[in-house]
Amino acid sequence: MTQARPERHRVTISDPQVMRALAHPARLAIMEHLSSLEGGATATECARIAGLSPSATSYHLRALAKFGLIEEAPSRGDARERVWRSFSPSYYVESGQDADSDARAAELALVDAHLTRDGQRTRDWIRRAPEEPVEWYRAAWFSDSLLLLTAEELAGLNEAVQELLEPYRRRLRVADPPEGARTVAVQYRAVPID
Repeated sequence: MTQARPERHRVTISDPQVMRALAHPARLAIMEHLSSLEGGATATECARIAGLSPSATSYHLRALAKFGLIEEAPSRGDARERVWRSFSPSYYVESGQDADSDARAAELALVDAHLTRDGQRTRDWIRRAPEEPVEWYRAAWFSDSLLLLTAEELAGLNEAVQELLEPYRRRLRVADPPEGARTVAVQYRAVPID
């Protein structure tokens, strides 16, 4: 009899050591990949995503497991290969308003790693956009808007955006996506400016 896996929830990361461990491009890629899968993946499968050798990827998988971000999944029948899975489909990073300088530096390093990855994805799209099918060229969107909001309105806007994204986030873990579907990177930031 197989045991049902508990429902996956968003994980909050506040430990500076965990933030530093995650602030590596290969680890971000691995976490993103594992978070989008229901059954998990092997080091060889993750290596293709991370652009590393399977042995280097195994090192990163073990480090992510050490910090409690992923776990070993049930075997697929071949006991020679370890299957890894994430605990959560998404995570939230917050050192806290009263965090010390070490925690703030770790949080900034992780945010910088995300911003670098997200910026590269946008640059890659702009470079290849002319060769993309016209429907994808027209559907892609890169925007920057200034809004005048209260803190309460900003919280409501953030909640509404997350609700809009959730059905498509869940679709990543579906074995049979709609015809023509592609993985799309959506970066959403809403921060007050001076």
